[in-house]
Amino acid sequence: MRVLIAGAGLAGLSCAKYLVDAGHTPIVLERRDVLGGKIAAWKDEDGDWYETGLHIFFGAYPNMLQLFKELNIEDRLQWKQHTMIFNQPENPGTYSRFDFPDIPAPVNGLVAILRNNDMLTWGEKIKFGMGLLPAIVRGQGYVEEMDQYSWSEWMAKQNIPPRVEKEVFIAMSKALNFINPDEISATILLTALNRFLQEKNGSKMAFLDGSPTERLCEPLVDYITAGGGEVHLNQPLKEILLNADGSVKGYLIRGLNGEEDKVVTADIYVSALPVDPLKVILPPVWKEMEFFQKLEGLEGVPVINLHMWFDRKLTNIDHLLFSRSPLLSVYADMSNTCKAYADENKSMLELVLAPAAEWINKSDEEIIAATVSELEKLFPQHFGGDNPTKLLKYHVVKTPRSVYKATPGRQSYRPPQKTPLKNFYLAGDYTMQQYLGSMEGAVLSGKLAAGEIAQDALAPSPDSSDRQPVSLVS
Repeated sequence: MRVLIAGAGLAGLSCAKYLVDAGHTPIVLERRDVLGGKIAAWKDEDGDWYETGLHIFFGAYPNMLQLFKELNIEDRLQWKQHTMIFNQPENPGTYSRFDFPDIPAPVNGLVAILRNNDMLTWGEKIKFGMGLLPAIVRGQGYVEEMDQYSWSEWMAKQNIPPRVEKEVFIAMSKALNFINPDEISATILLTALNRFLQEKNGSKMAFLDGSPTERLCEPLVDYITAGGGEVHLNQPLKEILLNADGSVKGYLIRGLNGEEDKVVTADIYVSALPVDPLKVILPPVWKEMEFFQKLEGLEGVPVINLHMWFDRKLTNIDHLLFSRSPLLSVYADMSNTCKAYADENKSMLELVLAPAAEWINKSDEEIIAATVSELEKLFPQHFGGDNPTKLLKYHVVKTPRSVYKATPGRQSYRPPQKTPLKNFYLAGDYTMQQYLGSMEGAVLSGKLAAGEIAQDALAPSPDSSDRQPVSLVS
């Protein structure tokens, strides 16, 4: 069966990969000239890579890790020491660590928390642990129920001291969804904490050994094409064409560089677009359907990713760092963490600016100036004195609409991969699956969409019982 997929991010490529495994023929069309979507990367004139985001792989990403195994590229993941490292703003240039011992979960996580005396008092640790008990005992059902609260509201409800949020969870909230604890759904942080505490290596982190486009997306394309599928860049979806019953007739692809528009057809169609562009391109008749109207409850959050090259080493830490800065979320010295970016004498910091709503429309120069001011606090020994470090070059990558903004109540708006249309499916980290908007969520959504397509293809009737024709007559 021929399946046409719009979007060559992780969701679209994963969907295509698993369709190949099921014996189908996927054709992936990407509007840009680069693979990866939210994990896209580019080379500059010096041959240096810069990326859409700072991409971290966790031990609690089973579908992503399985994908690496199936592609035979597990050796491209550079696993780091099992720890979480936070800057200490009150003592610039110093760090606080949560080191996880090599013992079973959840004991290793509890030991990591109890051994850290820099950030939380014993009383705060005990109250936080007691507050987490319902999530640990009642599991994911309780976690989903807490989507009605923000993280700040949930902490107050559990009588957890506000300083716990300030010391730890502002940083974690910004790292997970690029927003602050008073905005993010409690479900998001509770899901992450459950994974981190209940799986021995759940919070263990890995960096890819090069750019995601080259080291992850290209092997996916190789796998897809070897299985008879196709992947094409510079193929922007202009319109979804419909049959009389409201099902998909074809994708109208916008012609570039003076070429005419063209219609591409298939047996099955998948949107692996982010939720914001999907809402724009939905056919008017679909917008009247309750299934698609729910998408209005989802929107991408703005985020800014920064790459800054310096004339010397700012740090030798080979790990992700939580900045605890009001401007920055997380950062890493990629010259230490990534094999392809290695440099023994100079640093290349990759940093995430979040929340970014107030910064997304500012100039690159303003953003870099503000970031340097924050770095002066994080690395005072390198920015002061008679010979301060020099910024050699930088790249600013703005994503006005990234992963969906996971505020309270968003879970009810996330759609399944199977739509009411008989030949149209969804893939994307915003669709309903057990992970938040993330690389793991994208891969899982693609796998689930491929599974639905494969299952429906085996059904005796071409129309599933829960799918109804859509009238084009108002």
